[in-house]
Amino acid sequence: MATVPYIEFAGVRFNSLAGQGVIVTGGASGIGADIVRAFAQQGCKVGFVDRDEAAGRALAASLPETFFESVDVTDVPALKAAIERLAARTGGVDVLVNNVANDQRHSIDDITPEFFDERIAVNLRPHFFATQAVLASMRGKGGGSIVNIGSGSWKNKTPNLSVYATAKSAMQGFTRCLARDLGRDNIRVNCVVPGWTMTERQVSLWVDAAGEAEMDKQHCIPGRIVGMDIAHMVLFLAADTARMVTAQEFVVDAGWA
Repeated sequence: MATVPYIEFAGVRFNSLAGQGVIVTGGASGIGADIVRAFAQQGCKVGFVDRDEAAGRALAASLPETFFESVDVTDVPALKAAIERLAARTGGVDVLVNNVANDQRHSIDDITPEFFDERIAVNLRPHFFATQAVLASMRGKGGGSIVNIGSGSWKNKTPNLSVYATAKSAMQGFTRCLARDLGRDNIRVNCVVPGWTMTERQVSLWVDAAGEAEMDKQHCIPGRIVGMDIAHMVLFLAADTARMVTAQEFVVDAGWA
């Protein structure tokens, strides 16, 4: 059975992030949890939402200046209210990471209108309304950074993910148009596209011998992608090092796509 690889990264410091207020959606596990950890290590005040209350509370308790709200992101009023409460604890919002997603496999023959709507309500709609919820704070601070998390699944034509891939491919259009809309407010918007990242969910559900062989074949760089690979790209885009970077897509997939 495959195991989640552990990779310890050297401490990369982005001085401009210290003390900033950060909101992450879907931050209790997987890539989202590594993003939360990475910002906390930079000295940020981090708020995150997730429906997994036990995992969320445990993660927040393990990190300094980190705050959690349990919420179903498909409930837009509840999501916006949770972000407002978190923003009050983080001293406003300088950075928003739209990470929440659910990549449950599905066959095109079995998709109902109800299933389609529920997948969009998790994988696309929260990104719009979380963004809407932080704009007043970012504008009041004179700017900010929004990072949308996409997916390499649609680039690689991964089977049995048609609704998920539709939502994730929309991150490109959302990112580019939002960058134009918000640029005059000094708010930057970019997209990070992970390749097949070895989270506990991926390893326990879908990584098998065939998957390992495919990664060995498709990766230009040997090894496996882990959550911190994605988190480090997010940090770069959030920091002042990327002050003139917006409307762009950054693929972290070891060269697969």
